[in-house]
Amino acid sequence: MSEPSDHQLPPTIDPVAAARWHASAPGQSPWLHEEVARRMEDRLQWIRQAPASWAHWDPVRGGLQGHALVAQRYSGAACWVAETAVQHLPVARKALERPWWSPGRWSAGAPHFGLPPDGGVQMLWANMALHLDADPQSLIARWHRALAVDGYLMFSCLGPDTVRELHGLHAALGWPPAGHAMTDMHDWGDMLVQAGFAEPVMDMEHITLTFATPGRLLQELRELGRNLHPARFPVLRGRRWRERLEQALGDRLASPAHGGQLALTFEVIYGHAFKPTPRMKVSESSAVSLQDMRAMLLQGRKPAP
Repeated sequence: MSEPSDHQLPPTIDPVAAARWHASAPGQSPWLHEEVARRMEDRLQWIRQAPASWAHWDPVRGGLQGHALVAQRYSGAACWVAETAVQHLPVARKALERPWWSPGRWSAGAPHFGLPPDGGVQMLWANMALHLDADPQSLIARWHRALAVDGYLMFSCLGPDTVRELHGLHAALGWPPAGHAMTDMHDWGDMLVQAGFAEPVMDMEHITLTFATPGRLLQELRELGRNLHPARFPVLRGRRWRERLEQALGDRLASPAHGGQLALTFEVIYGHAFKPTPRMKVSESSAVSLQDMRAMLLQGRKPAP
């Protein structure tokens, strides 16, 4: 049975591979994720209203140093650490939980570990997660449910130009795709609106990373993710293939503009959107959740401008 037309799953992500990668526990947050988190946190200076509570979605991969930056900015806000991979939770607790003797353990900013209640936070922070999810529309819907009315989403993810050099290398050598296709920022904006968000603001930038050796480049890629394309190599390759890959990387990715180092492009997409007051759909029979009804009633009590 095919998916409904308004909810198409990414055609080039293997759900089993995506779930396996999501469940694996990294020792630390990838450097690129931390850098993107730092840049995204800087954008919070343009937010007028500080949230009374906020949630960090999957912080272990998203950036534990980035979490500290946001927590410092909103030191008086309640914080939910929403780690959706069980294996990541001990890493998150070790990095973010305050010791029992710390006075900060009992402050408003001390983190709560678990998913936030529906409508329970004014900001949801999700760094570098969306592009690796096999069902991103369901994930966006979960974020929407967690936010209170007038709350806002801050997220980032990788875009279509990411590692375009590696995709070109695989194509030139007749190999299967180097990775799954990334979603364009305009499509993310459309999905946000379909999920019930309003006023989405999307922008992007290119970040070029350079590496001294093919081995260091491959190590960085292993920390950032996996090849989730259903048509990827079906079995592990041997040492000779690895040697051929490293030789091709050295030959094709060396950049004169970067002193001969190997250069890889990453397209980073940033998104921001609000959760507006829900609108009741009028039909012969309409159903409205209790949460949405309360929000509409509270909105109606506000004085006219």
